[in-house]
Amino acid sequence: MPRLKRSTPEIVLSDPQYYFNRELSWLEFNNRVLREAFDPRTPLLERLKFTAIFTSNLDEFFMVRVAALKQQVEVGVTKPTPDGRTPQQQLEAIRDRLAPMVVKQHRHFQDALRPQLAAHGVYILDYVDLNQEQRVYLHDYFESQIFPVLTPLAVDPSHPFPYISNLSLNLAVVIKDPETEEEHFARVKVPNVLPRFVALPQSLQLQQQGIVTVWTGVPLEQVIAHNLEALFPGMNILDYHPFRITRNADLEVEEDEADDLLQAIEQELRKRRFGGSVVRMEVHASMPDSIRQTLMEEMGLTSGDVYEVDGLLCLRDLFCFMDLPLPELKDPPWSPVTHPRLRRLSEVDPENPTEGDEDFFAVIRKQDLLVHHPYQSFTTSVQRFITQAAYDPQVLTIKMTLYRTSGDSPIVNALIAAAENGKQVAVLVELKARFDEENNIQWARKLEKAGVHVVYGLVGLKTHTKLVLVVRREENRIRRYCHIGTGNYNPKTARLYTDLGLFTCREDHGADLTDLFNFLTGYSRQKAYRKLLVAPMSLRDRMIALVQREIDHCKNGFHARIVIKVNALVDPSLIQKLYEASQAGVKVDLIVRGICCLRPGVPGVSENIQVISIIGRYLEHSRIFYFHNNGQDEVYIGSADWMPRNLDRRVEAVTPVEDPDLAMDLQEVLGIMLADNRQAWDLQPDGSYVQRRPNSPEEERSSQKILMEMAAAAREG
Repeated sequence: MPRLKRSTPEIVLSDPQYYFNRELSWLEFNNRVLREAFDPRTPLLERLKFTAIFTSNLDEFFMVRVAALKQQVEVGVTKPTPDGRTPQQQLEAIRDRLAPMVVKQHRHFQDALRPQLAAHGVYILDYVDLNQEQRVYLHDYFESQIFPVLTPLAVDPSHPFPYISNLSLNLAVVIKDPETEEEHFARVKVPNVLPRFVALPQSLQLQQQGIVTVWTGVPLEQVIAHNLEALFPGMNILDYHPFRITRNADLEVEEDEADDLLQAIEQELRKRRFGGSVVRMEVHASMPDSIRQTLMEEMGLTSGDVYEVDGLLCLRDLFCFMDLPLPELKDPPWSPVTHPRLRRLSEVDPENPTEGDEDFFAVIRKQDLLVHHPYQSFTTSVQRFITQAAYDPQVLTIKMTLYRTSGDSPIVNALIAAAENGKQVAVLVELKARFDEENNIQWARKLEKAGVHVVYGLVGLKTHTKLVLVVRREENRIRRYCHIGTGNYNPKTARLYTDLGLFTCREDHGADLTDLFNFLTGYSRQKAYRKLLVAPMSLRDRMIALVQREIDHCKNGFHARIVIKVNALVDPSLIQKLYEASQAGVKVDLIVRGICCLRPGVPGVSENIQVISIIGRYLEHSRIFYFHNNGQDEVYIGSADWMPRNLDRRVEAVTPVEDPDLAMDLQEVLGIMLADNRQAWDLQPDGSYVQRRPNSPEEERSSQKILMEMAAAAREG
């Protein structure tokens, strides 16, 4: 009899086994941040900074992501994510993965970073280790500087459990009335208006032989805790225990029902200040079960919501030590360089703005311009472009999107100056930019007061695009100048985030930006654009088509290649399309800084896909999309990650980079990143990440360091 042929199980690309959970993938990203705090190759104060970033990231994760999962559980949502987990299962998995991570963080700070800081003359002491003279000083400091700010709150039948604000550090205090022998519970908030760490004067600083003392001090909560008798006179202080809570801080705005979006956002911000439900409590390991249970009951928490810390709570406050005068313990200073093509530009003079060797507009007319921050200066490129437009008498109109900007924004000041100079200025301010809502409201009001046309975006969509359109009269014609970027118009974050920006005056780009701004500010059903890929209209379909084109080339026997650099890869349909590309033989390289739900290296599914994450001095924020296209390379940059929210619920813009020199520059950037063996981490099929290690220091290739060196060489050349 002929042998029966064993059938191979059919691969179903939507199978949950081929997808990582979004929340757990984010935790792996934050774990890579924490690992920078462990890496002895990273300067000591930078390691302290990464410890603080890890905590700050976690705070936002709980305020938004965990809060949303808890809400889903409360209303009975059981629909699984693409990886097959229900909201409740995700909460349990988050707890299991995160709890040991938090323990590692605090243990490392206590056992490694604090002693290493001490070896460099930075002493973060505990109150119990102080001598009598130091304690006397801090007692006097407490009475004069701290005591007047404190408000002890009793908890008993006549004093209900007090409201505890989001991210606040508190002391749970147990006192005993010596007359009645009754024990009482009180809460003392550690005021965030005071420095978290109290420095001792020079004369009382710790001195060790052979070490120059730079700073000596103690945590504020310990100064308060050892002077509690001043807050409860006549009472016996039995015990105190630090704790910290995190609340749901996401805004819920019913835009369809809001007559005035600005007012609706303001009302939600007031609610945020009072805070939503508590989603996490951090407690010191010494806290007894009785007090822990009381706090849990009063705030509606379970044991799974409580994270135990053996050491200092709220390590995000370690950011303050970056101000210490210890340059040898920090990354070498870096000053962004002016792009070589912009060096000869004249200073922007309000009286005579275009006098000089050349103006910005002439540079763009000669050739498209690509800038890469923070290697190249934001101030002498993007900021200068907008400032010159504000004062140039030939400029008629400036239109711009603002998602996040700095509190003292020179960009906003330039827009105000433009309006005062009689130009038509229209700005779309995204009021729903999370945790920047209040800042954006203030700037929106200031812009409106100056006569700027301010629009607050579209109902149901966040406007996340990074666009500037300048309309200029030139020799009896109108010319449009565009900036299309990957990052926010924020000069502060432009020194910390890597981002790209394209300047062009190509007719199709100008027409597309005109149409897109008309869509944002008026009434428009436009879905097709000449060059731009715009979400939520065309971006998703076009990206799928570009991947499919590589698949078709590969099936026809041609070389095919895809390289994508994004902050996050979550969208199931695009992940499935990349799986199809891998199955067809397309070589796919993904540079994904944060969340990646795609599982690489699975036989028959994704063995042709490599995923790396780069965690370094700068936060990788740029998005680049490269498609080989049978030798006719196409490269795009823009504001969108590959997430459902970016593709379906945000206004995003991605542009082709058509100048061949600039397209080659972007390919070089991608190549440098893919060759990184210092800051790069390889995603494994099981969801873990392995950091690349050079065989020797001489072979080390840090992509960010290389790009800084290239920018410096161009400056010197």
